[in-house]
Amino acid sequence: MTIREAEAQWQGSLKEGSGRLRLGSGVFEGAYSFPSRFENGPGTNPEELIAAAHAGCFSMALSAILGREGHTPAHIHTIAKAHLGASAAGPTLTRIELETEASVAGLAAADFERLAQTAKESCLVSRALAGVGVITLSARLIETATDH
Repeated sequence: MTIREAEAQWQGSLKEGSGRLRLGSGVFEGAYSFPSRFENGPGTNPEELIAAAHAGCFSMALSAILGREGHTPAHIHTIAKAHLGASAAGPTLTRIELETEASVAGLAAADFERLAQTAKESCLVSRALAGVGVITLSARLIETATDH
C-alpha cells in the first residue's frame, strides 16, 4: 500500500491567522489564510489543491483508458474547478467541473466523449470525492491527423 502525506500548520485565529501547506514530497509549499480560502486573497487553499489533484488524476485515468483502446494521446489538458459553497453543515464543496481537451489521432469525437466519461467515473480522486453533489465533465477532442 502506498501512503501519501501532506502537512498543514496554522497560527492564530480563523480570520486573522495564517498557515502553510506542504506536500510530503517537498515539491510544493505555500501560504494559506482565511482570505485565500473564502475570499480572493493571495495564497493557496485546500480546495485549490483538491482541484489540482482531481485534474491530475483525471488526466492520467483518461490516458490509461485511451491506451487500453489503442490510442496514445499527444496531450491532455484538464482544468478542474472546485466550487466552495454553503450547506447546513457549513462550507462545502458543492460542485466540481472538469474541462478537458486532448489531441488523439484516429479517434472519433463520440468515442472520446465516452472514454472521457469513463475516466471521470473511474478516476481515484473522482471516487474519493463522491460526497460532492455534482461532478461535471466537458470533453473536447482536438482535431489531429489520422494515423496512416
